[in-house]
Amino acid sequence: MAQAPRHRQAIVETAARLFRQQGFAATGLNQIVEESAAPKGSIYHYFPEGKEAIGAAAVAWAGERVVHTLAGLASESDGPGELLRRYAALLGGWMAESNFRDGCPIATTLLETAPRSAAIRDAGAVALAAWARVFSDALQARGAEPLRAARLAALAVASIEGALLQARVAESRQPLVDAAEELALAFEAAIRASRT
Repeated sequence: MAQAPRHRQAIVETAARLFRQQGFAATGLNQIVEESAAPKGSIYHYFPEGKEAIGAAAVAWAGERVVHTLAGLASESDGPGELLRRYAALLGGWMAESNFRDGCPIATTLLETAPRSAAIRDAGAVALAAWARVFSDALQARGAEPLRAARLAALAVASIEGALLQARVAESRQPLVDAAEELALAFEAAIRASRT
């Protein structure tokens, strides 16, 4: 009984990795079972709704990990511009380690499933909003006007997502570095504007 939650978590983490690397449609339940080392029955026990429920859980879990990472970087950074630069460096290193095979923890799944899966779409909306909130909070803590902070935060999430795709295609960290630098300049301009 004590091992059951571990199997659920192993399924979710394995699914998130496989969806990120090869896509939702290309990942089968048998592969998730095999690579998670979970008993096959545990999939049906924890996810009786099937693969869609696993997808929603994987997106939620990956989203929470990103928020945790961003919050940690925010607490260690000297402002939102540095937060962006450090996050881009972290993502660039992570992508380079995977030989640019990995992508965003949730984008691959959302791109494939959002039009037809409310559960996965909703999990993605929560994750993306939470990511943006970290950036918005960092901006507002430095005096940025709330509406502008929210807009810039949403722009940051969209830009980072696009830069991850470009980095994967170019097999280079540079799109992430460039996006973060321009976003950081926009963040710093918004902070300066709030002081005038």
